[in-house]
Amino acid sequence: MARPYRGVDASERLAQRRQRFLEAGLELLGGQTDPDQLTVRAICAQSGLTVRYFYESFTDKDAFVEAVFDTVTAQLATTTQAAVATASPADQNRAGITNLIRTISDDARVGRLLFSQQLSNATLLRLRLKHQGLFIALAGRHIQDALHVGGSNRLAGTTHFVLGGLQQAISAWLAGEVKLGVDQFVDLLVDVLADLNDPGLFRG
Repeated sequence: MARPYRGVDASERLAQRRQRFLEAGLELLGGQTDPDQLTVRAICAQSGLTVRYFYESFTDKDAFVEAVFDTVTAQLATTTQAAVATASPADQNRAGITNLIRTISDDARVGRLLFSQQLSNATLLRLRLKHQGLFIALAGRHIQDALHVGGSNRLAGTTHFVLGGLQQAISAWLAGEVKLGVDQFVDLLVDVLADLNDPGLFRG
């Protein structure tokens, strides 16, 4: 069993190194430069750690990209769910959208990682597509529970349309193509999504 080094045991040192890699990944994947040619050497240089430590935490680059994406997605989902849970039913859309937009405003790397249309890293794009299906299913379930409506083709079509449009709008906002402040952008998205509170939209 590895002995503590400077009072820090081996498992904690491993966790700290992994966190440094994840931070480096967010910087590389969510930075201004398209990470299509991401290399282990670049990841190690950004983290300040050696290749040996990279393979201590990740089997390959794809596993690394997935870990970065999953970590950021989980953190955002947790804070958004908490914001929605503490809001009244009428304010839940605004609470969730406000948390989302303020989070990516505070750290644009998160927004670029999750929404930017300018990135072409194949693993990242595959993960986005995978999670998009999950978000569509969760949004559909939320609408059914909140409005007491059953599943339907209209519900499926609406959730695909809304989430696709939301992703595109956020990407354009991050790129500066939509020139609105944070509060103005939140108001816009809330207004666009207001019709989702009408149960009649999903019947028929």
